[in-house]
Amino acid sequence: MNRMRSVPYLIAALLIVVLAIIALNATNPQNVRQPGVAGGFYPADPKALTAMIDDLLAHASPPPINDPILAVVAPHAGYQFSGPVAAYTYAELKGRGFSRIVVIAPSHYEAFDFTSVFDGDAYATPLGTVPVDKAFAAQLVKMSPTIRFSSQGHTPTLQGAEHAVEVELPWLQRVLGNFELVPIVMGDQSYESSRALGVALAKLIQGSSNTLILASSDLSHYHPYDDAVKIDHKTLNALQEWDYFSMSQNFEMRVWEACGGAPIVAAMIAAERMGANQAMLLKYANSGDTTGDHSRVVGYSAVALVKTQSQSAVETPFSLGAREKNELLALARKSAEYAVKEKKAYEPAPSLSESLNQERGAFVTIKKSGELRGCIGYTSAMKPLYMTVRDTATLAALRDSRFPPVSASELGQLEYEISVLSPLRRVLDVREIKVGQHGLLMKNGNYQGLLLPQVPVEEKWDRQTFLDETCLKAGMHTGCWKDENTDIFKFTAVVFGETRPQAFMPESPLPSGSRVRP
Repeated sequence: MNRMRSVPYLIAALLIVVLAIIALNATNPQNVRQPGVAGGFYPADPKALTAMIDDLLAHASPPPINDPILAVVAPHAGYQFSGPVAAYTYAELKGRGFSRIVVIAPSHYEAFDFTSVFDGDAYATPLGTVPVDKAFAAQLVKMSPTIRFSSQGHTPTLQGAEHAVEVELPWLQRVLGNFELVPIVMGDQSYESSRALGVALAKLIQGSSNTLILASSDLSHYHPYDDAVKIDHKTLNALQEWDYFSMSQNFEMRVWEACGGAPIVAAMIAAERMGANQAMLLKYANSGDTTGDHSRVVGYSAVALVKTQSQSAVETPFSLGAREKNELLALARKSAEYAVKEKKAYEPAPSLSESLNQERGAFVTIKKSGELRGCIGYTSAMKPLYMTVRDTATLAALRDSRFPPVSASELGQLEYEISVLSPLRRVLDVREIKVGQHGLLMKNGNYQGLLLPQVPVEEKWDRQTFLDETCLKAGMHTGCWKDENTDIFKFTAVVFGETRPQAFMPESPLPSGSRVRP
């Protein structure tokens, strides 16, 4: 009888022990990612690390931002190189009440084709342990099959310890104190991967003022100083113009450089869907500014993505004078005729015009007796404008798959029209689209299509017909523009031709990806 009475007490005692173990594990997480680059990228000694960060912060003087900051970009190189720039990002975060930080980083050592959310309990630095927000992480991995729990990109390998998340944490510990972390490493750098992550984060964070997204990225790598500055400002200009689609395409084609390009794009997509409309460059420099060695440098930037009351991103008006238009039209004709006759690309002399040396997307349209004979363009600002026109005129004459290549006997009958594009901006409301002013690019997965601003005017379409026809151009069904997975980008163009010069003046600039037929 006494033995029978003791059984409940034994069960109760065992239950207390189990609960104690659970509680102990909750307060002392077992799967802690230990520092992998302490003593290399930053000091391993807590006092030395604190002193170094505080000194760098003291020398940073970012402009005051009174509007909400939804995301930031910070470099991830060794503090002795990138610290003076990173300090501008973190100085801007002082006094802001963020309690959850989503750090999005690239993978430098491991190759994998998904977005890896750390499956452990915490990240450790010399300044202490940062707990992972496991509830948020669990929700995130349910949002898309491209996002998974994994240790890949987080756990050190034989090739090295991934540093792109880790190096951001001591800064955050110093300026924010206690916070929870969502560590993300992107193995796939495609636009689709960035979009999936950005959309998922926006849905989870929307309305929460305590969460910040941090994209960890350096810029160009190992170019001479002056070349690096030019390359980096192509990325920074597109960022400030909020043209993340062109950025993603040019990163994939390696026309522009940022090792964390996909994290930047994902952060912009998420921030935009939460109301951010301006990218503020807080600081730019490269390793040559700290080491004095200008032979092979790495670029760094500090950027804040802000929700302002002002009108969206910085808009840079673009126009061409009559002489520049005539130069481009002559170049388009010469390039097409030379390619048809000589079977190779024309090599023009460098243009003396500053405008024609700007990198811009453009289309060349060729007509014969008023009918379309070829049209191909670069939607992305990949090359100086005069070289873009050289390329696209050649391609329109010889490579438009809708038509046979132009023959030598046709050359005297052809008319040329050029459309110089502005940067792309995602349409937040289709009522923004103005027929006759905006061109459209639609993308949904592998489907993509573009129509120039003059097309709906020539065809006498209204806005809905324009949207439906762009869907068809992209290989999708009419009404695809209503699908939440379809991104609609608008742009403007300066349009001029040999027979009827005209211009749709841009309200915002545009670059974008490889060649597209209108």
